[in-house]
Amino acid sequence: MGQRSDDMKPLFTNDEAINGHFRRGTDMKGKLQFTISGVLTILWGIAHLFPASSIVRGFGDITLNNKRIILMEWINEGLTLIFIGSLIITITFIKSAGAGAKKAVYILCLVMLVTMAVVSLLTGFKIDFIAFRLCPLIFVLSAVLLLVGMLREKGRLWGLYP
Repeated sequence: MGQRSDDMKPLFTNDEAINGHFRRGTDMKGKLQFTISGVLTILWGIAHLFPASSIVRGFGDITLNNKRIILMEWINEGLTLIFIGSLIITITFIKSAGAGAKKAVYILCLVMLVTMAVVSLLTGFKIDFIAFRLCPLIFVLSAVLLLVGMLREKGRLWGLYP
């Protein structure tokens, strides 16, 4: 009765629990926000790819070169968004990625999303087509979700605890 069997040992010591090294649920603190941000960004990027041809046709009678430029830029924005979202999700779930690498990726993606929101706000937001007006809102929402995830993970990202 004096000895505990191996299956009766606690999962962690009181010191470890107090220091937060083995708190349950800490691995998921910001992952939800990062994942939603990434998925939202990817979906909006995919949404750019499907109507690309009809967007170009909507410009009416323009030169072939102008049609190609508009199509190229429309596809590039969609692919950029897919890349940013994929990068956010990938770095979130790579266990071996260091806190510094994660922090750098999140900050760079946040800056890019905010930059794209500002550009969209100054240009596309003035157009009557609803999809153009949604761009800055979706970019800002994804950036805010990233920021919330970073704040929730601040201890791990800023090296305060493992």
